[in-house]
Order: sequence, then structure tokens, then C-alpha cells
Amino acid sequence: MPGLVGFLVNPIAGIGGRLGFKGSDGAYGITALLRGAEPVAPGRARAFLEALRARPRFLAPRGVMGWRLVEEAGHGGEPLACVSERIWPTTAADTRRCAKAMVEAGVELIVFVGGDGTARDVYTATGGRVPLLGVPSGVKVYSSVFAEDPVAAARVLEDLLRGHASLGDGEIVDVDEDYFRRGELRLRLYGVTKTPVHPGMVGASKQPSPRDEEDALEEIADYIVEEVMETCTLYILGPGGTVAAVARRLGVEKTLLGVDAVHNGRLVGRDLDEEGLLSLLDHYRRAAIILSPIGGQGYILGRGNQQISPRVVRRVGLENIIIVASPSKLARIPRLRVDTGDPQLDEALRRRYVRVLTGWARYRVARIG
Repeated sequence: MPGLVGFLVNPIAGIGGRLGFKGSDGAYGITALLRGAEPVAPGRARAFLEALRARPRFLAPRGVMGWRLVEEAGHGGEPLACVSERIWPTTAADTRRCAKAMVEAGVELIVFVGGDGTARDVYTATGGRVPLLGVPSGVKVYSSVFAEDPVAAARVLEDLLRGHASLGDGEIVDVDEDYFRRGELRLRLYGVTKTPVHPGMVGASKQPSPRDEEDALEEIADYIVEEVMETCTLYILGPGGTVAAVARRLGVEKTLLGVDAVHNGRLVGRDLDEEGLLSLLDHYRRAAIILSPIGGQGYILGRGNQQISPRVVRRVGLENIIIVASPSKLARIPRLRVDTGDPQLDEALRRRYVRVLTGWARYRVARIG
């Protein structure tokens, strides 16, 4: 049971998601700020702290990297003077410096708010010497040290504090963003560290779909194009290989890891951000969203497709979301998940049973948990 808990926020994490950026590392986070994007990590941190019923003793960096939020939420602990309170924007070097200082100060667990880049920085600084628990706030969340969402992270920490959760191995995984932005997914395992074993944790790192699923993908694409798609309807195509097969069947070039849109079989938007999608929805009266679960974790909204924001989903309507997945991919997923950052929308989506198209006129019923 951890005594002193480190709490570390990367306030830039995930800021590029609704702009359609494939990550927020380095210059991309700065670009998102210059374009007026609002930081999302502080809100995710607040949601975690407000949901936390236990009262651990936190050690957090001064200012926006943690302590200010801990104080606002009424939790106890002490600030850590590893960065200036006036620093903005923060950098990966600040994250690493503070994580190292936490270990030296004797923390027994680090809770961090960010994505895979943050997980990698914290792991690099700590060298696996203390367990890690991630509160997801990044564009990329492939590592298996993350809770499902901020509220789940609070439940995980509570159970760990009470001795009702154990520790196991979690993977620190990240992608090469340069390849990622060109539509090629290259995952790299950076290390293994201790993390809570708990139902609220993401169980496995996301992996690309096997290439031997081509036949199933072709059936799905044929059925969508020939039997599902209607004229005069805007179709928003989410990221991933399964949805890319639909675009190939239409004869349009899709951004594999971006969000595109088609109307009457014609590409009308490519690699769209949130505002681009909302603009199209102003123009086209009828719309639907085609999504596929992200790898082995099962997220259909909120991971890797943040530009399909709560505003976009509400404009389209929950009843107009089409989910597609090959049978083998669906079998690897314990349940479908959502983490849009909007608690009311997530609640409306969760505990629903939905049909997932798995082949020509073949559906399976799956639960959104």
C-alpha cells in the first residue's frame, strides 16, 4: 500500500487531438497552442482528483504540473520544487526532471496525467523503480499502464491504497510520430514497469490488426458500400485499417490514421479536425459515423480519434454510429469502450448493446462498457 504518492500532470498532453494531430509531442503541442487549442490534461486531472474519495499524501510539482490542482481539489500533501510555477509551456524535460525528483523524494507510486509520450518520459526518468498509474489524456494511449479513464484511475488508486489491488507488469509503448503522421503505425516497446492489476486498467497494449483479416475486411467493405450507405448522406470515416477498407471499396484515398468524410461516394474532406467536421455537418443535413475499435483495447471513441468530439457525435446522433470489426478482432476485445472526455455522453453510450458488422450481413452484439 503506497504512502507518499507522486502526482504529475503533463498539461500539454492531448492538446492536438481535436485538431487532428497524431500526437502532441514537441513542436506539435506548441503549434496546437498557437492555433488556440485548449489544454485537456488539466480537466482530466481534475476529474481524477474530484472522483478520488481516499486521501493519499500527494507530492506534486508546483503550478500547472500538479500541485495547483491538488490544492484546488482539497487533497493533502506537499509541493515539489522541481520546476518554476511560472513555466509555460512545459516540456518533456520538465516531466522527466520532476519524475526523477519524486523518486529521490521517496514516492512509492507515481500517478501521471498524459499519453504515451508522458509515460515514456516518466519511465525513462524513474527506470522502473516505482510503479506507475496513468490517467489517460493523450492523443496516443497505447501503453498498458493507463486506467480506462480518470474516474477509473481514482477507483484503481483507492483499491491500491486499501490493499485490494496488486501490482503486475505493464508495458511502456509508443509510436514513431513521423511514421504515424504518414499513415504507418510503428510501435516500439520501451520497457516494462510495475502497474496496478485491476479491472479498471487497460489490459493490453493496442496492436495493429493482423494482415490475414483481409477477406473479412473486404466483406465488411462490400456490405457497407452496397447495402448500408445511402445517397445524400455524409459518412464520417474514422481511423484504422477496417474503415480504410471501406474507403478503398469506394475508390477514395483515405488517411489511415486520420478522419475523412465521403458523400455520394466522393471524398469531401480529408484528415479533418473537429472544426472541419462541424463545418461539413453544417452543410450536409444527414450524416453517419463509421468506426472500428482501436486494436486490442476496444475504444471506439476518445482514443486516436478525438477530432470526432462530443460536439460532433451529438450533431450526428448516437443512432447514426456504425461500428465495424472483423470477427477475430472483436474476439480479442473484452468489451467496447468510450472515453470522450464528456461524462454525460460517455454515460449515454455505456451499458448499451450495439450491433457490430463483422462480414457480409453478419452482425454480433457487443456491450459498450
